[in-house]
Amino acid sequence: MSDTTTLPSPSRHRPVRRLPLKAALRLGRPSDTWFKPALSVVVASLVPNLILLSLDRLDLVMYTMAGSLCALYGHHLPYARRAGTVARVVLGMLAGLAVALITASLTDSTAILIAVGALLAAAQKALVDASRVGPPAHVIFTFVTSAALFAPQQLDQVPGHLALTLAVGAFSWCVTVGPALLRREGPERRATARALDAAAAYTADPDPRSRHTAATAVHSAWQTLLAAGRPSPERRALERLVVTAEAAFAGRGDAPAAVTDPARLRAWAARTRARGPVPVAPDVPGATAELFGIDAERAGRSRRDARRTMLRALGPGSPLLPIAVRTLIGCALAGYVCMALGVGRPYWAIVTAASLYQANVTLTWNRALQRTLGNLVGVLVFAAILPLSRIGGLALVLCCLFFNFAAEALITRNYWLGSVAVTPMALLVLEFGGAHPAGELIGDRVLDTLVGAAVGFLVTVAVTNKRATGRVERALAAVEAVRADSVRVLAQSAPAPAALDASRRRLTAALVELREAGDTAAGEWWQRALPEEELLAAERAAHRTLAATARRQGLIFPTPENGAV
Repeated sequence: MSDTTTLPSPSRHRPVRRLPLKAALRLGRPSDTWFKPALSVVVASLVPNLILLSLDRLDLVMYTMAGSLCALYGHHLPYARRAGTVARVVLGMLAGLAVALITASLTDSTAILIAVGALLAAAQKALVDASRVGPPAHVIFTFVTSAALFAPQQLDQVPGHLALTLAVGAFSWCVTVGPALLRREGPERRATARALDAAAAYTADPDPRSRHTAATAVHSAWQTLLAAGRPSPERRALERLVVTAEAAFAGRGDAPAAVTDPARLRAWAARTRARGPVPVAPDVPGATAELFGIDAERAGRSRRDARRTMLRALGPGSPLLPIAVRTLIGCALAGYVCMALGVGRPYWAIVTAASLYQANVTLTWNRALQRTLGNLVGVLVFAAILPLSRIGGLALVLCCLFFNFAAEALITRNYWLGSVAVTPMALLVLEFGGAHPAGELIGDRVLDTLVGAAVGFLVTVAVTNKRATGRVERALAAVEAVRADSVRVLAQSAPAPAALDASRRRLTAALVELREAGDTAAGEWWQRALPEEELLAAERAAHRTLAATARRQGLIFPTPENGAV
């Protein structure tokens, strides 16, 4: 492949793609950890709600709920990283809620409240995406702050309400981090098992998509292990299993037969997820050198690297900024349209619009369709459950807890299915402040949903994200630069094991970013045509270099597939 990458003329644009329908609503397999956030949020909500029930102050549930919902975050992270992430989530929730409560206490102008809600939603979207907090992303923050904006509030009440949120947020932190006392390496074991499963899928049916999935899973497993802190004996065994998965993904050569046996890889994945001892990986040549490289990379990491990455993601030219602009304009317009239609508290329109904005137009369309269907079915569920919830305070608390659990149990299968549970839960929260006419609640929610989804998607189409293609071009250049550096390392007569390992890991990360950038840009409209041929050629060349690096380390052996650099 030539070192010169020819990019298409800016005058060429991608055609508008057909928007999917059935695929957006198709149910998938549930996440292997769906029960963790579900149980965490139930525990984090149950205790404060029962305390408020005993004090006959269920009107304060909105403020304790803001802290309880923080228990949804961080379950994909190792406990060392999770502790800091959830703490920042609690502080971020507290800051957003403070702005919302102070604004609500100073003005009752619906127009001003909508403007502040849209600004908060855009800021939360940008910050959460830049920091890569993970699911459930910015929507929980926007739900809490938008609801608080339209709740009656006095300025002297704000400190007490914020104190409630902080106290329950601290309890949520304990709930999410507490399992470390029972199974310290649980997140690392799950990440390693996913890497083994992805490697098994690739060895069973090798194609570009399964190769990308395997590369992403292996990269994520290494990131999880690197973030876990000092290597314990169990983590060292997990690292050897990730080396095994990487050997299977890097090249199906003359490595040990177990490495290229899909059934064996899946069996190791199952045992790794279980509570027994970590399975012993086969003796893959070069594993010791790779683990030495991992130790060197772990020693070279610092918190400043993460801060610099986040600042770059928010800097000029970032592809995240157009998404934040979409969020700002879409939330504001949705709120103002609902206000014009007579909705007194159009916070749900703001939340609906904010929940739509994904990486590109196609994904945003999927979310709009899912959100609309889920909310419309959800209001029917609310109408059915409302008489039961009004039996008494305990019944209302238990109904909310049930829908909290159900939302997390269902949302990983498809977002619309989770929304069926989220909608009645959000409506029941309003009941803690006093009973409302059911027809008014349902009518406003349906109108807010339809307006928020329609306006939000139209804004997505109108506000273009031409930086998506620019991200692809930068990712292409990064892959070429990292690959050239890897080739220079390979050309040395006796390269250091740490240098080989670091170059291979950088190239894997660059490949993951390239494929993500390509997939994101493929779903955008109104932009320059993607350099499809250059993408394919860059990926093939990089994978050949990856195989050559792994071969030099002794992880795999030469075959016609991986023989060329």
